[in-house]
Amino acid sequence: MPDLLGSIEFTWPFYAGALAGYLLGSIPFGLVLTRLAGLGDIRKIGSGNIGATNVLRTGRKGLAAATLLLDGGKGAAAVLIGNALFGPDMAIMAGGGAILGHLFPVWLKFKGGKGVATTLGILLALDWRVGVLACLTWLAAAALFRVSSLAALAATAAAVGYAGWLGTRQEVQFVAFLAALVWISHRANIGRLLKGQEPKIGQGKKTPENNGQP
Repeated sequence: MPDLLGSIEFTWPFYAGALAGYLLGSIPFGLVLTRLAGLGDIRKIGSGNIGATNVLRTGRKGLAAATLLLDGGKGAAAVLIGNALFGPDMAIMAGGGAILGHLFPVWLKFKGGKGVATTLGILLALDWRVGVLACLTWLAAAALFRVSSLAALAATAAAVGYAGWLGTRQEVQFVAFLAALVWISHRANIGRLLKGQEPKIGQGKKTPENNGQP
């Protein structure tokens, strides 16, 4: 990781990479796709979230799948482009920018999604082994418990352990950062999980205050 207090001549590309990653990550694909499909503002449907889970509540599985792939793809693209241009340090800076862009997009007054798909895309690009294991953990937890938010929490927490097993110390720290952001963005979901009130996968939500995910 670059010394952020070092010479500006050395550090400015990393700041630029983080900004580029942020702008890429802030593209609200769920909102764009549903509007192009004539479904209106996804923020006024279901949970009010812009992620794939809420897009699925429109009944358009194709749009939900496209949102999932594009949200994951922008995270992966940020990491891959950053790595190709300046190596692993830039990959992490750009990936960090991408997840922050998804969670806090400037175009939507800093109110974005929950970051699960984008995080998984970042993990797949950073270390495909960690990413694949995290995706498998999500699928296993979703199949077992039928709760999307619980699957997301389990997958991101497990990813820290996978990174510790397979990756470098730098990667572990970065994956822990990603997991912390996802858990913070799911704080309302965690509260409902503790109360046994979190809806199952496929069960709709009636109010936007019940923020879903991913």
